[in-house]
Amino acid sequence: MKKKAVVLYSGGLDSTTCMAIAREKGFEPYAMSFDYGQRHSVELATAKANAKTMGAAEHLVVSFDLRKVGGSALTADLDVPKEGVGAGIPVTYVPARNTIFLSFALGWAEVLGAFDIFIGVNALDYSGYPDCRPEYIAAYEATANLATRAGVEGTGRFVIHAPLIAMTKAEIIRKGLALGVDYGKTHSCYDPTPEGHACGLCDSCRLRLKGFAEAGVTDPVPYAVRSKK
Repeated sequence: MKKKAVVLYSGGLDSTTCMAIAREKGFEPYAMSFDYGQRHSVELATAKANAKTMGAAEHLVVSFDLRKVGGSALTADLDVPKEGVGAGIPVTYVPARNTIFLSFALGWAEVLGAFDIFIGVNALDYSGYPDCRPEYIAAYEATANLATRAGVEGTGRFVIHAPLIAMTKAEIIRKGLALGVDYGKTHSCYDPTPEGHACGLCDSCRLRLKGFAEAGVTDPVPYAVRSKK
């Protein structure tokens, strides 16, 4: 019997590749997505439509409203930057988002009897979010084993897998293609058009397009603009 693993799955490029890697490693993926009031809800619709075909044994969508907290262009009435990836932490950073996501995943993992959680964070071709760094993942793994009954009673040890963390976007794309990922069934844009097309200019679109260009492959999703850098 395959070991169960909870996979944080947004419907985007990285999380979809992460789920494919979990399957490659012999895990049975249990996908978890979040409806948190995000501006880019097209991504969630993509996740709902494709989780099972991308390999999830089950798909759980958790709803809560981070618009009540705000503080991010993804959850408040703030413009999504379109000028290019900058050096600092951008306004698209959602305060404590990965900590919240991992906490839900940890709870579901306890219920499932799973000790493995996969998250598609990346610390190379990324926007500079503090909760995508290796030291954060290590710290959360330590917390998971301190804050759970399973960890305290010693029935198992939780492992937070971040297989993409040291990969470039091009490397991630090549890996996913080798595993049969259909990137036409993913969505990464922070500010999609009313038709659901990627804007091509936000940080996420620029990093995605850069990755496909460096991988020598055409991105199959539609864009309003295909930025060159």
